[in-house]
Amino acid sequence: MSTLFTPYNLSGMTLKNRVIMAPMTRTRTMNDVPDEVVALYYAQRASAGLLITEGMPVSEEGRGYLYTPGIYNDAHVQGWRKVTKAVHAKGGRIFAQLWHVGRMSHTTLQPGHIAPVSAGTVQAVNTTVFALTESGEPGPVVPSQPRALETHEVKRITADFVHSARLAMEAGFDGVEIMAANGFIFDQFLSSELNTRNDEYGGSVENRQRFLLETIDAVADAVGNSHVAVRLSPFGRIYDLAPYEGEEKTWEAITDALGQRELAYVHLYYQPVYTKAPLPEGFRRRFRNTFKGTIIAAGGFTRDIAEQALEADELDLVAFGVPYIANPDLVERMQNGWPLAESDRTTYYGVSGSPEKGYTDYPVWQAE
Repeated sequence: MSTLFTPYNLSGMTLKNRVIMAPMTRTRTMNDVPDEVVALYYAQRASAGLLITEGMPVSEEGRGYLYTPGIYNDAHVQGWRKVTKAVHAKGGRIFAQLWHVGRMSHTTLQPGHIAPVSAGTVQAVNTTVFALTESGEPGPVVPSQPRALETHEVKRITADFVHSARLAMEAGFDGVEIMAANGFIFDQFLSSELNTRNDEYGGSVENRQRFLLETIDAVADAVGNSHVAVRLSPFGRIYDLAPYEGEEKTWEAITDALGQRELAYVHLYYQPVYTKAPLPEGFRRRFRNTFKGTIIAAGGFTRDIAEQALEADELDLVAFGVPYIANPDLVERMQNGWPLAESDRTTYYGVSGSPEKGYTDYPVWQAE
C-alpha cells in the first residue's frame, strides 16, 4: 500500500493521508477579509490530509501584498470562520499560516505610508511585491527601503503573532504555522548580511535566532505547543535573500533549538526543488535525527518523489503547491493515476474578471 495515502497522527489529530496542501498566496480578497469564494476554494481541496492557508498578515505593518486576508481583527475572525467550517464539514483539517513580511513590503501598503520594518536597512532590490504603482494601480513594485526595528519593537511583533494565533484558534483553525521562510522577517533577522544589529537580536547566531525562538515559544504558550508549527526554507535564495557568513552554523543552531521543542511539525521548504536544493551534505539527515517531531517537506514534489522520500524516512508528510491550483482533487488523482490538469499562470494572483476565475472553477476529474 502507498504510504502517501495512509492516515497519520499529527499531535493527536488524525490526518486522512500524508498529502498536504502547501500555503499559496492567491490575492483574492479585495477587502482583505475571506469570503464565501475563499471558503469554497479551501473546501474543494479538503481531501488533503492537511490544508495550510495562504500567509495571513498579523498586522497592517506585516502586509507586503495587496488583497491578502489577514488575521488581526474581528472581521478577519468572522471571515476565516466561514473557511474553517467549510473545511471541517468536508472532514478536512486546516492550519493558519501567520505572516509578517518585514522588508518585503512597500510604503503604499503600510499604515500612514511609512517605511516597512526589518532587522536592518538593507533594501530588497532584485524582487518585487504586489502593491500600488506610481499611477495608483495595483502591480509589481520594488520593495521600499526599510527601517531597522528598535529593540523594544521586536517584542511588539512577537505579541502580534500571539494575538493572531489566538484569533486563529477562535476562528476554528486546528493550529497555526509561523511563516519563517522565504526571506521574510525571521529570515531577515537570521541573515548576518541583513542583520547588522548590535543589540540582543544581532551579532551572534544565538542573538540572530532569538526573535524566531521567542516568537515560537510565546505562541506555543498562548495556544499550546501541539497547535504550533513553523515553516523554514534552509539556505533559501528567494526574494533577494543572499548567502551570508555563518549560514551553515546558523541552520545547525536552528536545528538544535527546534530539537529541544515539541511542536506540531516543522515545515521545510526546499528551493528550488527538493531534489536540487543547495544543502550541505547530511543536512536533511541531521535535521531528521535532531528534531524528533513531524517533518513536512515542500519543493516540487511529484507522487513518485514523495513516495521515495517517505520510504527513505526523510520526512513524514509531503506538501504540494502548484498542482493544487488546478487539481482540487489532487489526492484522488494521484491515488488513482488520473492525469493532472495544468493551471493557468496568468490567474495565479489577483482578480482577472472575477474572483472565481482560475481559483474555484477548476473541475474534479471525470472519465471521458
